[in-house]
Amino acid sequence: MTMPERFSAAALTQFAESVLRAAGLPPAPAAAVAGTLVDGDLLGHDTHGLALLKPYVQEIEKGAMATAGEPTVISDRGASVLWDGWNLPGPWLVLEGIEMLIPRARQFGNATLAIRHSHHIACLAAYLLRATDAGFMMLLSCSNPAAQSVAPFGGTKAVFTPNPIAAGIPTSGTPFLIDISASITTNGMTNRMHKAGQQFDEACLLDGQGNPSRDPAVLAADPPGTILPLGGLTGGHKGFGLALLIEALTSGLGGHGRADAPQGWGASVFISLYDPSAFGGQAEFMRQMDWIAQACRSNPPRPDVAQVRMPGDRGIARRAEQLRDGVTLHPTIPPMLAELAHKFGQEKPRSC
Repeated sequence: MTMPERFSAAALTQFAESVLRAAGLPPAPAAAVAGTLVDGDLLGHDTHGLALLKPYVQEIEKGAMATAGEPTVISDRGASVLWDGWNLPGPWLVLEGIEMLIPRARQFGNATLAIRHSHHIACLAAYLLRATDAGFMMLLSCSNPAAQSVAPFGGTKAVFTPNPIAAGIPTSGTPFLIDISASITTNGMTNRMHKAGQQFDEACLLDGQGNPSRDPAVLAADPPGTILPLGGLTGGHKGFGLALLIEALTSGLGGHGRADAPQGWGASVFISLYDPSAFGGQAEFMRQMDWIAQACRSNPPRPDVAQVRMPGDRGIARRAEQLRDGVTLHPTIPPMLAELAHKFGQEKPRSC
């Protein structure tokens, strides 16, 4: 059996940063984007890691991702802030936002930032450890007002994007890292399977007439199909409700969304940090979360399940293993990295 190629995380980050700088990003945003993309692959979210490097470069080249400027503060009430991101790189905006929120959350107990006109923010889980390592609970969500691929439950015409929401919850051991979408699957996974000519194992989509389908090609049909909300044909009202909540947190609080003219690939973003010491106390927060973790991990597993895992257990273990032994990339990614290396005169990452 052939062992998959592995790549140094540091080398991948350096390469991605060099490519982004060659494409036109300044050093700080390039470093933020490169690190976030590699963190996505480290955690196993390989549709939202380095797979996005070439699309991001293309966005820079056509001027859709801004390469200069700062976010504008639209509103600032101390614990509640709104930025206009001016289509600046999403990972850089999110990381800058987290750094801005940390002292405010310590002061006020919680602090929230909404960002309108951000560019795409990549893998949500990639940001969570920055909060949990500092003892904060974090909520992060985004939507893309310019795109639609998910219909409301019972409908056939797309209104929403998959609308991810993530939460980082500290414990005295491994934190909980929740990263889910309001839809059954994502645009990234659907596009990957479509290109590979593959079908889902179950009906994750509807065709243009509203019939359940396993074929990702229905999204490109005429009329186009849609991705089902989380919960599918029977429980999709729950995913629909979650999508509405995320729209309110992101586009609603940001004051820009689907009611406005589409402005290209991007995101409305919601970030909120909570300091447990301002509520029941850090020790009591940890006691409660540790009890939950123990009750779940020791729960008798059902057949064919070795052990109940908490959200983030596998990702954090994979991250540690890949930092130690090298990153395993999806087969479609190394050829793309080689293409970018040739385009920008960079040395492509070598396997380790």
